[in-house]
Amino acid sequence: MIDLYTAPTPNGWKATVVLEELGLEYRVHPVDLSAGEQRHEDFLALNPNGRIPVIVDREDVRSRVIFESGAILLYLAEKTGRLMPSDVDGKYEVIQWLMFQVGGIGPMQGQATAFERYIGEDVPLARTRYKNETRRLYEVLNLRLKDRPYLAGEYSIADIANFCWVRAHRWARIPVDGLDHLQAWIEVVSKRPAVERGVLIPPPAGSADKQVRLGANMTTR
Repeated sequence: MIDLYTAPTPNGWKATVVLEELGLEYRVHPVDLSAGEQRHEDFLALNPNGRIPVIVDREDVRSRVIFESGAILLYLAEKTGRLMPSDVDGKYEVIQWLMFQVGGIGPMQGQATAFERYIGEDVPLARTRYKNETRRLYEVLNLRLKDRPYLAGEYSIADIANFCWVRAHRWARIPVDGLDHLQAWIEVVSKRPAVERGVLIPPPAGSADKQVRLGANMTTR
């Protein structure tokens, strides 16, 4: 059994989508970020950085705690032998596009969202800087997808990682106009049943649906 500590954010969706894609048995422990639960002592014992998601894999002889969403995707792909090629060239093609999201789109779009939505003071230079850089990274994805359906051969954790951020482009007010290949990819990935399920787990704060059914499992706290 895998315990997942998460919240409805792009990084959180990365974990739930990959777990749904792999069909692994897991329990969800929603972390209320607005209430600061990620800074509670029991959560910091799992991730000293105080960020979601975190998984605790209890299926082996000992429990294994993994934090950082990119590390979680790599761990689960290697654990199951799925969503990442086994050959060296294919594996590192996936990893480099995973790192592209982790080191590029995630931080840039995260800052764009912060300056657009959450920082009280208007800082036009910062807003423009982060939005433009995020759009540039989208253009890199668009070019990559020009002659292929997925980022690294077959559908992989690289697609999951990038999709979970790009799908939130409207919230960051990043336009995707003119990025036809990127838009087509968004449409294809968004219609995968596991993706449709994963981006709704856990439900947003304030949702009337306080529990999410995961096969025979219910979320726990």
